[in-house]
Amino acid sequence: MKESFNTNVLVIDDEEMVRDNIAEILTPPQRHPQLDSMNKAASILFDKPEPVLSSKSSNIPLFTVDKAANGPEGLEMVKTAIANNQPYAVIFLDMRMPGWDGLETATRIRQYDNKAEIIFVTAYSDRSIDEIVAKAGRNVGYHCKPYATEEIVQIATKAVTDYNRLRNLEKLIEVISSISLEEQQLHPLLRNILEQLADYIETDMALLGKLHEDYSYEKIFSIGAFEEKVNVDELICRIKAVGMPTGNEVVQIGEIVLAKLDDYTIFVVLKMHEMLKTEKLYLLKLFVQNAVKAIRNAQLHEWLFQKEKLAAVGKAVAMVMHDLRPPIMYIKVVTDLMRKENIQSQWLDVLDQCGEQATEIFEDFLDFIKDTAVEKHPVNLQQVIEEGIKLALERNGISKIVIRKNMLVNLVVQGEESKLKRVIMNLVNNAIEALEDHKVIDPSIDITTAVEESGKTTTVIIRDNGPGIPVSIFKTLFEPFVTEQKNKGTGLGLAIVKQYVMAHGGNIEVENNNGAVFTIRLPNG
Repeated sequence: MKESFNTNVLVIDDEEMVRDNIAEILTPPQRHPQLDSMNKAASILFDKPEPVLSSKSSNIPLFTVDKAANGPEGLEMVKTAIANNQPYAVIFLDMRMPGWDGLETATRIRQYDNKAEIIFVTAYSDRSIDEIVAKAGRNVGYHCKPYATEEIVQIATKAVTDYNRLRNLEKLIEVISSISLEEQQLHPLLRNILEQLADYIETDMALLGKLHEDYSYEKIFSIGAFEEKVNVDELICRIKAVGMPTGNEVVQIGEIVLAKLDDYTIFVVLKMHEMLKTEKLYLLKLFVQNAVKAIRNAQLHEWLFQKEKLAAVGKAVAMVMHDLRPPIMYIKVVTDLMRKENIQSQWLDVLDQCGEQATEIFEDFLDFIKDTAVEKHPVNLQQVIEEGIKLALERNGISKIVIRKNMLVNLVVQGEESKLKRVIMNLVNNAIEALEDHKVIDPSIDITTAVEESGKTTTVIIRDNGPGIPVSIFKTLFEPFVTEQKNKGTGLGLAIVKQYVMAHGGNIEVENNNGAVFTIRLPNG
């Protein structure tokens, strides 16, 4: 809901004449109700079409002006205005005053109100701009006495316009996090708001992405010609040279502004190499905070939707499983009997494959949906990996794929043997399918185990020399039913892998490096 235009002004000056003068400039007498009639009569009498009498009013906003004779009085008025939800949009402040000077007054006001536009009006320039900005923030102005009426009107009008534009943009940004949208629907909205924010900041190039602690980068979306005109790798090198911002900060490096929340980051390239005002930095930080909330809400919404959908499917599958399992199992029995009767047909192998595939689909569904807790016991990891590889090879038949193993002997982890075995089997099976489907020359799979230096984590790395993970499914690889360019599979294999690894308190990562590389980390405790 759009709020009313805030034109509240406070004048803090120890000279009563200055206070009254600024108030008179900003609140001229209202137009006399009989003025139009008097002008009409005069135009008839003097045969003149233009008005003879004019009003002192103009097209300036209808300001409300309060006055304070010193800093403490002004501060109390600021606190009262905020308490009444009627904050000041603009504060005119004299620099030299008895007691608190203008800068000390501004510093104290900022403890309660960091959004008001503060305009220093003074006959003396004995304070540097850097000192003023450091203590009063960047949303300040500086104007020297004596001043013209038009200058005060222009300054106040621009200040309240900027203030209200900021507040409207702020409200728009804050609404983002409360919107319930899917990520695909959310991104156009975020892009639109970022474009409005960039326009206010006076730039046409910005990018929202994820910049991790290792300086690896993942784009979400950009506006303007960012990627055409900016070398992202060089940009990240510049950031790396000065160090990654700690916490949730907004920093400016030359013409680059970086707003960060966790891994999520906005890069903004400014047109002019000048320091951004406080409120602009604040809005960038606010945008990142709310955009991240919205993205995470969308991801959570999608996750819950998937869980509900899978739960419903799981119940349906469980209900029919009892009736469908025996017929599926009988397929193999029947084909074996036919072979014993010397009935030879190419369709027997096809029937066997169909039966195995149907059984696999049921097992994958049920395993994924159950999501049962892990029962941890000491497990020989080398033995688990060997058995997982054997199961994958049996599933795919004998293959020309070379499997190289570089494993620590007698490495023991705490886990559930059957689930860890399934993790290895699914990953090796996935690699075999990718290598065979793409007819890779000299296909190979390398499996390595290691214990990290801390001694708290064991890693398992499974690497193939295939084409790698398609870019189109990289982000959703571990989600259920994600497949591409695969001739076999249910689309649940990697979803089950991630579920089982996380159930053990570990994590799994994937990258493309001359093939697909899956890295599993399991706690040793």
